[in-house]
Amino acid sequence: MSETINAILLGFVQGATEFLPISSSAHMILLRDAISFHGAHELAFDAVLQLATAFAALVYFRNDIWQLTRTFFSVVLQKPVETKEKVLMYAIILGTIPAVVGGLLLEKLMESAFRDPLYIALALVAGSGLFAYAEYKFAMREREPLSVITGTKIGLFQVLALVPGVSRSGSTISGGLLLGLTRIEATRFSFLLSIPILLGSGLKKFIEILHAHDGVSMTALGAGSFVSFIVGLISIHFLLIFVRTNTLWPFIWYRLALAAVVVGTVFFA
Repeated sequence: MSETINAILLGFVQGATEFLPISSSAHMILLRDAISFHGAHELAFDAVLQLATAFAALVYFRNDIWQLTRTFFSVVLQKPVETKEKVLMYAIILGTIPAVVGGLLLEKLMESAFRDPLYIALALVAGSGLFAYAEYKFAMREREPLSVITGTKIGLFQVLALVPGVSRSGSTISGGLLLGLTRIEATRFSFLLSIPILLGSGLKKFIEILHAHDGVSMTALGAGSFVSFIVGLISIHFLLIFVRTNTLWPFIWYRLALAAVVVGTVFFA
């Protein structure tokens, strides 16, 4: 297949899996192996596709982002602000810090380790265990409103997403369920919390691509990013509707099945 077609395929998978709790990084690594689409800047390519999905989240939650921006400047200018809006703003700011620190400290390790299919299969299973435990505890715990402390703790769960196979949305949604948020609150906060990290990572890697001059096809990158953006919008909308009346168990079973396929392919293919 041509580079552009491969990029479109990667963009579709990135957009479909970034916001679903099935791990976009795991799917991207496995897909690259399946279609033999590798290169010196494959991680940067993946990050730019993540940037496209971050823009999808920005567009989808544009009203929330606008309100958060107004809240931020109101706090800076010492104007009256609703407590709920202030709590959400601080929860996102403090909840982002653990992933930023973890990413800076572990970036090189993540680029060289944990990308083996067997490691990914193990992470898929481990993440599924976390999701199942979150569902178990959620059924017994009373609901609580989002607080700054809760948001910060959920940010610690986001660090787990540095390991391919765990899932950013899955780990943070599970964190929200464990800490007493409703399904829809945990999912919305998960998406909002992901935006700074996805934007930061994508912009950093995009700048690296612009300065690399190693033959990265901007046409392919643009096509893949457009597909990733559109599919990302659809994925966000789907999951927000899905969690209103469903648990994470369909995704848990999917992850376990994918892990079994990966292991079977490694040992028996």
